[in-house]
Amino acid sequence: MTTSNTDNSSHDNGSNGTGINGTSTGTGTSTGDIDPAVRADLDRLRESIDNIDAAVVHMLAERFKCTQQVGHLKAAHQLPPADPSREAQQIARLRRLAENANLDPAFAEKLLNFIIAEVIRHHERIAEGANSRE
Repeated sequence: MTTSNTDNSSHDNGSNGTGINGTSTGTGTSTGDIDPAVRADLDRLRESIDNIDAAVVHMLAERFKCTQQVGHLKAAHQLPPADPSREAQQIARLRRLAENANLDPAFAEKLLNFIIAEVIRHHERIAEGANSRE
């Protein structure tokens, strides 16, 4: 799958009279004035974006199920919530994957750093819960 950094169709900021997914914001040209062929293309692309977003959410949910298990395993064996070496490896790996997919590696790194921070928070909570039961 190739991702374009120039397709902002689902992230319209409303400056041209449309909001998210092309809904009219009351200024500029209404969506009813769009050529039907253009409207069909927009709808088709936005449907694909919506499907991809749903897949991303489901994939993240699966990832967090796995990282929760890692957190419980770490807590059971008194391992630290963070693993800087593993995190650095994952960031480097994700940057390579992003480059190969024509996605901005800096964006991919920011996304992974956000996810890693959330995972560490989960692991800290799991460890605190394990320690309070002891």
